[in-house]
Amino acid sequence: QVQLVESGGGLVQPGGSLRLSCVASGISSPIYIMGWYRQAPGKQRELVASQTSGGTADYAGSVEDRFTISRDNRKHTVALQMDSLRSEDTAVYYCYAKDRSANYYWGQGTQVTVSS
Repeated sequence: QVQLVESGGGLVQPGGSLRLSCVASGISSPIYIMGWYRQAPGKQRELVASQTSGGTADYAGSVEDRFTISRDNRKHTVALQMDSLRSEDTAVYYCYAKDRSANYYWGQGTQVTVSS
């Protein structure tokens, strides 16, 4: 059974930091990309950051100077270090994985709230 389990969300003040983590299990095909999407209330889900198995990272323009994605291919984990958080970063963050067969797998989501 495929599972992506996220952890690390919560409430933080503007300017603060959070680190999200995700571990994938049960995916039989090699994982090509792992990353994070987010969805704020009333908005479409958007790609935040992703990283290929070769290490190439991609970021949304709104986060590229503040967020850092990292990945452990052997352990099937991906993390998102989020610094200088803003109120507009408030959203549910979803971990995802894409395998070599172009199948997508999703975590259940973790809430990140940036508020004073």
